[in-house]
Amino acid sequence: MTKKLYLPLLMAMFVALVTSCSKKMGELSADYFTVTPQVLEAVGGKVPATINGKFPEKYFNKKAVVEVTPVLKWDGGEAKGQPSTFQGEKVEGNDQSISYKMGGSYTMKTSFDYVPEMAKSELYLEFKATIGNKTVTIPAVKVADGVISTSELLNGTLGSANPALGEDAFQRIIKDKQDANIMFLIQQANIRSSELKKAKDFNKEVANVNSAENKKISNIEVSAYASPDGGVSLNTKLAENREGNTTKMLAKDLKKAKIDAPVDSKYTAQDWEGFQELVSKSNIQDKELILRVLSMYQDPAQREQEIKNISSVYKTLADEILPQLRRSRLTLNYEIIGKSDDEIAKLAVSDPSQLNIEELLYAATLPGANQEAIYTQATKQFPSDYRAYNNLGKLAYQAGNYDKAESYLKRAQSIKDAPEVNMNLGLVALVKGDKDAAAADFGKAAGTKELNESMGNLYVAQGQYERAVNSFGDAKTNSAALAQILAKDYSKAKTTLAGVEKKDAYTDYLTAVLGARTNNSSMVTSSLKSAIAKDPTLAKKAATDLEFVKYFTDADFMSILK
Repeated sequence: MTKKLYLPLLMAMFVALVTSCSKKMGELSADYFTVTPQVLEAVGGKVPATINGKFPEKYFNKKAVVEVTPVLKWDGGEAKGQPSTFQGEKVEGNDQSISYKMGGSYTMKTSFDYVPEMAKSELYLEFKATIGNKTVTIPAVKVADGVISTSELLNGTLGSANPALGEDAFQRIIKDKQDANIMFLIQQANIRSSELKKAKDFNKEVANVNSAENKKISNIEVSAYASPDGGVSLNTKLAENREGNTTKMLAKDLKKAKIDAPVDSKYTAQDWEGFQELVSKSNIQDKELILRVLSMYQDPAQREQEIKNISSVYKTLADEILPQLRRSRLTLNYEIIGKSDDEIAKLAVSDPSQLNIEELLYAATLPGANQEAIYTQATKQFPSDYRAYNNLGKLAYQAGNYDKAESYLKRAQSIKDAPEVNMNLGLVALVKGDKDAAAADFGKAAGTKELNESMGNLYVAQGQYERAVNSFGDAKTNSAALAQILAKDYSKAKTTLAGVEKKDAYTDYLTAVLGARTNNSSMVTSSLKSAIAKDPTLAKKAATDLEFVKYFTDADFMSILK
């Protein structure tokens, strides 16, 4: 009889123990967890999430230790986040303690490195629980869906970024000049026979320019001067006579050579400006004292007297400085007229050796030019000029051949570490996913016109969307529109997409995303149809893109993806 009573009693106690343990550490409902964002999103190449969880009242065994691990799962793979550990009230340790009676709340931050397979994935929390030496099973709980990967469209929009051009310095009209000085003796205005040779040589240059097919005389200037010594009245008359005699001589020579050129004449009575310049460049004693006198006194007579009072240097001034100021300066101003666009374009094909580096680089910018052929020729004729290599790198980048682009750009950099080369290398680094290298390269690209746009791309890659929008400014590019969509500035994004000059598949795809975010179903379908027509691979992306999740049951939408 005792044995019959004992066995049922033992079974009842076992059932009660198991039931009690189950209540304390059993399955947890998804209602105990919230995740921000509710649908996971890729940001700067990461998938961040903040999980707020709760262990309910009378759940957490006082002797239990529970490790909670976020796990992002997709078909064929998973990624685990950083686990957090919690302990019951009677466990000695340094982890967060959870009350059995009251339960407890906690917050976990996690992040996963984004891979494209995550576009269709689910976030779970997995539990590893022990009570003493025993393992307790707590089923995993699904807490969120993922991943919106719109930020990763940057990889596609970067292809339409604008690399920096190594620009030519070609000028069709170059201004040039030739000078000659006719020197005079103190207090004299007559042109000495020793100075006539200078005038003769100057006239030869005028004749050469006048007869050259690619040169045109602008004018000839005559500027006559007197040194500051001797008083204003005397020097005014001297300077005027020097100008008059020089102009008459010039006019006679031009008439004899049958050259019709405008002559502009003027004179300066006391050449204090020239005096100050010569003194500042000299090594004479008390130079600083003389310059200080010039700055302190504006009256010519007082200046002259104060300088004469510096007796230690006045003789040096009289012998070395003042004679250089007694002169008439002849200046021939003329223009060198370069080859026409038609001449340059033809020579670039038929005989590029007749072109200099600036003309060759300019030829590549002319309509219909074979840029790659011209830049390649430029590297052969001028191998020490970095610009042609840079521009070949630009062409390769725009063609989507990033390894080839990097090779050309590295060659350019070996010649000169120029800002535009660094900016283009930064774009290549960004395309290849090396944000740190891109940032370093962009840091050495100050002054390039395209730098703000490139920095905008970098900020998108880093997940700094507001900063990216500011950096792009009013640029009308796919990347600028992407930044605006990610920053939720949908009105500006619509304007930007409409203004993209060369619309491609990504322009249309971004327009479809914008339509989905602004509940414009016709924009979604028409834009997505256009995007897939240009790039059929985007159909596969759209099929799992959570931007379009509410359209997955729409017949028109699904028919576009087939």
